[in-house]
Amino acid sequence: MIEVRFHGRGGQGAVVASNILANAAFMENKEVQAFPYFGVERRGAPVSAFTRIDIKPIRIRHEIYEPDFVVVLDTVLMKAVDVTLGLKKGGLLVINTDKPPEKFTDKWPKVATVDATGIALKWKLGNKMAPIVNTSILGGFVGATKLVTLEHLKQATMDMSPMKKQENAGAAEEAYKSVRLLK
Repeated sequence: MIEVRFHGRGGQGAVVASNILANAAFMENKEVQAFPYFGVERRGAPVSAFTRIDIKPIRIRHEIYEPDFVVVLDTVLMKAVDVTLGLKKGGLLVINTDKPPEKFTDKWPKVATVDATGIALKWKLGNKMAPIVNTSILGGFVGATKLVTLEHLKQATMDMSPMKKQENAGAAEEAYKSVRLLK
Protein backbone atom coordinates (compact mmCIF):
# COMPACT_ATOMS: atom_id res chain seq x y z
CA MET A 1 0.00 0.00 0.00
CA ILE A 2 1.16 3.52 -0.86
CA GLU A 3 0.33 6.24 1.66
CA VAL A 4 0.57 9.98 0.95
CA ARG A 5 0.16 12.83 3.44
CA PHE A 6 -0.50 16.39 2.27
CA HIS A 7 0.23 19.43 4.47
CA GLY A 8 -1.30 22.76 3.56
CA ARG A 9 -3.35 25.65 4.83
CA GLY A 10 -7.11 25.96 4.60
CA GLY A 11 -7.98 27.34 1.17
CA GLN A 12 -4.88 26.05 -0.67
CA GLY A 13 -6.58 22.88 -1.86
CA ALA A 14 -4.79 20.07 0.03
CA VAL A 15 -8.05 18.14 0.44
CA VAL A 16 -8.93 18.54 -3.24
CA ALA A 17 -5.39 17.44 -4.22
CA SER A 18 -5.79 14.30 -2.12
CA ASN A 19 -9.10 13.54 -3.83
CA ILE A 20 -7.75 14.20 -7.33
CA LEU A 21 -4.82 11.83 -6.71
CA ALA A 22 -7.23 9.14 -5.48
CA ASN A 23 -9.47 9.64 -8.53
CA ALA A 24 -6.50 9.36 -10.91
CA ALA A 25 -5.40 6.11 -9.23
CA PHE A 26 -8.99 4.81 -9.35
CA MET A 27 -8.95 5.40 -13.13
CA GLU A 28 -6.00 2.99 -13.19
CA ASN A 29 -8.11 0.30 -11.48
CA LYS A 30 -6.48 0.75 -8.09
CA GLU A 31 -8.19 0.74 -4.72
CA VAL A 32 -8.12 4.18 -3.09
CA GLN A 33 -8.98 6.16 -0.01
CA ALA A 34 -8.81 9.93 0.44
CA PHE A 35 -9.78 11.91 3.52
CA PRO A 36 -8.96 15.16 5.33
CA TYR A 37 -7.96 16.07 8.86
CA PHE A 38 -8.98 19.49 10.08
CA GLY A 39 -8.02 21.21 13.29
CA VAL A 40 -9.50 24.67 13.45
CA GLU A 41 -11.72 24.93 10.38
CA ARG A 42 -10.82 28.29 8.90
CA ARG A 43 -8.98 29.67 5.90
CA GLY A 44 -5.24 29.68 6.55
CA ALA A 45 -5.26 27.12 9.38
CA PRO A 46 -3.04 24.03 9.00
CA VAL A 47 -4.79 21.18 7.19
CA SER A 48 -3.70 17.62 6.50
CA ALA A 49 -5.15 15.34 3.87
CA PHE A 50 -4.38 11.72 3.15
CA THR A 51 -4.47 9.34 0.20
CA ARG A 52 -4.01 5.58 0.22
CA ILE A 53 -3.52 3.58 -2.98
CA ASP A 54 -3.30 -0.18 -3.30
CA ILE A 55 -4.06 -2.99 -5.72
CA LYS A 56 -6.17 -4.80 -3.12
CA PRO A 57 -9.03 -3.55 -0.94
CA ILE A 58 -8.04 -1.07 1.76
CA ARG A 59 -9.59 -2.06 5.07
CA ILE A 60 -7.91 0.36 7.49
CA ARG A 61 -9.65 3.63 8.31
CA HIS A 62 -7.29 5.85 10.25
CA GLU A 63 -4.90 8.74 9.81
CA ILE A 64 -1.63 7.99 8.03
CA TYR A 65 1.18 7.93 10.57
CA GLU A 66 4.02 6.53 8.44
CA PRO A 67 3.61 7.91 4.92
CA ASP A 68 5.66 6.87 1.91
CA PHE A 69 5.35 10.42 0.58
CA VAL A 70 4.78 13.84 2.14
CA VAL A 71 3.60 16.80 0.05
CA VAL A 72 4.02 20.31 1.46
CA LEU A 73 1.89 23.05 -0.11
CA ASP A 74 3.31 25.86 2.08
CA THR A 75 6.90 25.94 3.38
CA VAL A 76 5.89 28.18 6.30
CA LEU A 77 4.23 25.09 7.77
CA MET A 78 7.64 23.42 7.97
CA LYS A 79 8.55 25.84 10.77
CA ALA A 80 5.43 25.12 12.82
CA VAL A 81 4.65 21.47 12.02
CA ASP A 82 6.98 18.47 11.78
CA VAL A 83 5.77 17.58 8.30
CA THR A 84 8.17 14.65 8.02
CA LEU A 85 7.02 13.00 11.26
CA GLY A 86 6.81 9.28 10.53
CA LEU A 87 8.03 9.59 6.92
CA LYS A 88 9.31 6.14 6.01
CA LYS A 89 13.01 5.64 5.45
CA GLY A 90 13.60 6.32 1.76
CA GLY A 91 10.33 8.25 1.61
CA LEU A 92 10.06 11.31 -0.59
CA LEU A 93 9.32 14.87 0.54
CA VAL A 94 7.78 17.07 -2.18
CA ILE A 95 7.93 20.80 -1.40
CA ASN A 96 6.29 23.82 -3.03
CA THR A 97 9.27 26.15 -3.40
CA ASP A 98 11.31 27.86 -6.08
CA LYS A 99 14.49 26.62 -4.33
CA PRO A 100 16.38 23.59 -5.63
CA PRO A 101 16.05 20.32 -3.69
CA GLU A 102 19.68 20.56 -2.56
CA LYS A 103 18.65 23.37 -0.16
CA PHE A 104 16.71 20.83 1.92
CA THR A 105 19.00 17.80 1.97
CA ASP A 106 20.64 18.74 5.26
CA LYS A 107 17.51 17.38 6.97
CA TRP A 108 15.92 15.10 4.38
CA PRO A 109 17.86 12.92 1.93
CA LYS A 110 15.14 12.42 -0.69
CA VAL A 111 13.52 15.68 -1.79
CA ALA A 112 11.69 17.04 -4.83
CA THR A 113 10.80 20.69 -5.32
CA VAL A 114 8.45 22.46 -7.68
CA ASP A 115 7.49 26.12 -7.87
CA ALA A 116 3.80 25.35 -7.49
CA THR A 117 3.04 28.91 -6.41
CA GLY A 118 4.69 30.42 -9.48
CA ILE A 119 2.92 27.96 -11.76
CA ALA A 120 -0.47 28.58 -10.09
CA LEU A 121 -0.06 32.34 -10.51
CA LYS A 122 0.99 31.92 -14.14
CA TRP A 123 -2.23 29.96 -14.80
CA LYS A 124 -4.29 32.53 -12.81
CA LEU A 125 -5.29 30.05 -10.09
CA GLY A 126 -6.10 32.23 -7.12
CA ASN A 127 -4.22 35.49 -6.69
CA LYS A 128 -0.87 36.71 -5.37
CA MET A 129 -2.23 36.91 -1.81
CA ALA A 130 -3.88 33.47 -1.96
CA PRO A 131 -2.63 31.27 -4.82
CA ILE A 132 -4.42 27.94 -5.24
CA VAL A 133 -1.46 25.56 -5.54
CA ASN A 134 -3.13 22.16 -5.26
CA THR A 135 -3.09 21.08 -8.90
CA SER A 136 0.42 22.38 -9.53
CA ILE A 137 1.92 20.71 -6.44
CA LEU A 138 0.05 17.53 -7.40
CA GLY A 139 1.54 17.68 -10.89
CA GLY A 140 5.00 18.01 -9.34
CA PHE A 141 4.31 15.10 -7.02
CA VAL A 142 3.18 12.84 -9.87
CA GLY A 143 6.13 13.98 -11.99
CA ALA A 144 8.52 12.97 -9.21
CA THR A 145 6.84 9.66 -8.30
CA LYS A 146 5.06 8.47 -11.48
CA LEU A 147 2.48 7.04 -9.07
CA VAL A 148 -0.19 7.63 -11.72
CA THR A 149 0.08 8.63 -15.36
CA LEU A 150 0.04 12.26 -16.45
CA GLU A 151 -3.02 11.50 -18.62
CA HIS A 152 -5.02 10.18 -15.67
CA LEU A 153 -3.87 13.07 -13.49
CA LYS A 154 -5.06 15.57 -16.09
CA GLN A 155 -8.38 13.75 -16.54
CA ALA A 156 -8.99 13.59 -12.77
CA THR A 157 -8.08 17.27 -12.50
CA MET A 158 -10.56 18.18 -15.24
CA ASP A 159 -13.26 16.03 -13.62
CA MET A 160 -12.80 17.37 -10.10
CA SER A 161 -11.80 21.01 -10.49
CA PRO A 162 -14.80 23.15 -9.57
CA MET A 163 -13.73 25.89 -12.02
CA LYS A 164 -10.90 26.76 -14.41
CA LYS A 165 -10.63 23.14 -15.48
CA GLN A 166 -8.23 23.75 -18.40
CA GLU A 167 -6.04 26.06 -16.30
CA ASN A 168 -5.81 23.51 -13.48
CA ALA A 169 -4.92 20.69 -15.90
CA GLY A 170 -2.36 22.96 -17.59
CA ALA A 171 -0.79 23.86 -14.23
CA ALA A 172 -0.58 20.17 -13.29
CA GLU A 173 1.13 19.31 -16.58
CA GLU A 174 3.60 22.20 -16.33
CA ALA A 175 4.53 21.21 -12.78
CA TYR A 176 4.82 17.54 -13.83
CA LYS A 177 7.41 18.57 -16.40
CA SER A 178 9.30 21.04 -14.20
CA VAL A 179 9.65 19.21 -10.89
CA ARG A 180 13.23 18.89 -9.63
CA LEU A 181 14.08 15.61 -7.93
CA LEU A 182 17.11 14.86 -5.80
CA LYS A 183 17.42 11.18 -4.98
